Amino acid sequence: SNAWMFYLHRMEISIDKALCIGAGQCAAYAEGVFDQDENGIAYLLSAQVSADRFDEVRLAAQLCPVSAIAIIEEGQ
Repeated sequence: SNAWMFYLHRMEISIDKALCIGAGQCAAYAEGVFDQDENGIAYLLSAQVSADRFDEVRLAAQLCPVSAIAIIEEGQ
């Protein structure tokens, strides 16, 4: 049954803080997943991202001007 695939699908997000320039695109497009510290550097608010937010996270990663966000998806 394909019904189980939804539950097995996982997304791992990593941020290269050395690359981050604080543009804020990630926090703007995937609010609640990404935020910025006092220096503007992005960080993850949650290690677990629900599947309904995956598109937002993918967009945020694409829009990062320095490609500081890496995404690994499992179970597709």
